[in-house]
Amino acid sequence: MYDRCWNGGGYRLYVDSFQDIMFDKQANDTVAEYIRAKIRERVKDPKTAEMLSHRHHPYGTKRPPFESNYYEVFNQHNVELVDVRSTPIEELTETGLRTSERSFEFDVLIFATGFDAMSGPMMRMGVVGRDGRLLTEHWSKGPRTYLGIGIQHFPNLIMIAGPHCPLQNIPPLIEYQVDFATEMIRFMVANDIVEVEPAAATEDEWQAHIDQVASEGLYPLADSWYMGSNVKDKPRTCMIYLGGGDRYRAFCDEIIKKGYDGFEFR
Repeated sequence: MYDRCWNGGGYRLYVDSFQDIMFDKQANDTVAEYIRAKIRERVKDPKTAEMLSHRHHPYGTKRPPFESNYYEVFNQHNVELVDVRSTPIEELTETGLRTSERSFEFDVLIFATGFDAMSGPMMRMGVVGRDGRLLTEHWSKGPRTYLGIGIQHFPNLIMIAGPHCPLQNIPPLIEYQVDFATEMIRFMVANDIVEVEPAAATEDEWQAHIDQVASEGLYPLADSWYMGSNVKDKPRTCMIYLGGGDRYRAFCDEIIKKGYDGFEFR
């Protein structure tokens, strides 16, 4: 099964092999060891192959490289892999950078150090809600939302593809949430409603559901942007809904049928 998925493309190994690899550590270890064996086959230098054979997190809890000849690049004479986990970068220099072990000289230095996913853009927009409440304060312990769409105390703020949205292909998610928002606005116009925001209880319930679903899987075992732990001093909490896109849409559809249950209208 792993051979069939591996040969069909790396993404198939992640989503099309066995469901329990993202919930059971022992099952996850089988696919992780399989991939390490494949890396050793493709990367000639054993030290480089070992550096590429991640052991700091379960497979899939960070973005796997869905690749074409990615590992073969490390066999090129002009490519060197440096493990900055064991030899951290200490400073930039006039000619390159220096790690704890050695100095490097470069013509060009490209920064690819991660990003403040999900909540970061919203936190930098200066959003102010009712009674002068700042979003940065409201989210000081991590994002709080209802369905990843609305935020209590921030009336008429409708988010698209924000925190607590399902982990899935993004364009279909955006389309669904835009439809959700559009229909809710039509509902408000038809009923002379001028404000909408989530009720406190439903925001609490959605947060509890986010945490409960995350705890059933292996994602919390990794320091990743999924958990907000790739940014210094950012609260460590699950940034995404791990129940799947189908389950999320079914949840939202039921809320719509009940007249947007969980939202407060004025």
